[in-house]
Amino acid sequence: MTPSHRFVLALATLALLLPGCKSADRVMFQPSPAALVERLPSLEITVDNGPLNTSAGALPEDPQRLFEREVRMNLSDPEDTLRFGTAQLQVVDCRTKRTGKVLQGLQMATFMLPSLLGVPLEWYETDLKAAVQIVSAKGDTLATYTGRGQSRVRVAVYHGYSQTQAHRVADLAALREALAQIKLQLDNDSGRLRGALLAAGPIKRGEGLSTGSLTAPADEQARTAAR
Repeated sequence: MTPSHRFVLALATLALLLPGCKSADRVMFQPSPAALVERLPSLEITVDNGPLNTSAGALPEDPQRLFEREVRMNLSDPEDTLRFGTAQLQVVDCRTKRTGKVLQGLQMATFMLPSLLGVPLEWYETDLKAAVQIVSAKGDTLATYTGRGQSRVRVAVYHGYSQTQAHRVADLAALREALAQIKLQLDNDSGRLRGALLAAGPIKRGEGLSTGSLTAPADEQARTAAR
């Protein structure tokens, strides 16, 4: 059998096997389980996807969905008609790379048989930096927190994700880890933040709250100025 025939046969085998990959739906939008000891009052939510807007992985609405679940489930009081400020998320930096290309050659040469034993085709690795600001109803920035998340998601049959899902899962897993780091910082400040948000009062409907965009952390500003 010629190499070209072997390659076509391997691709056909892969097309038949990939439907057996794990489903990503149940894991992508599950925030880390820990909640703040002292929750913040109910908040508006805004999201700036930043570099995720050009990612081939996460969909444009994915960061909003994940951050909303994080805030509603772990950071703030149960949903209320009154909102006492805004939680703003900004994705500051995001880089994804694919590794394990050598394994693809092995898989193709052996008609994808190692896949049945759990050998991956490749990995998607995402490194992401995010920032969250808590802004009062008066427009005062009460705190800014940053976190970095890293993920490594395998493309594999039965024991991993499909190639189309893996990049998306990697982006959201890295964002979830960054939010978990931010949540630890928020927990230390939650009492002060709750008091300040309540003292500023609720957002007045009809007037709107102009919070602008998040200011990039100092190290990001320095890199931009140096270019």
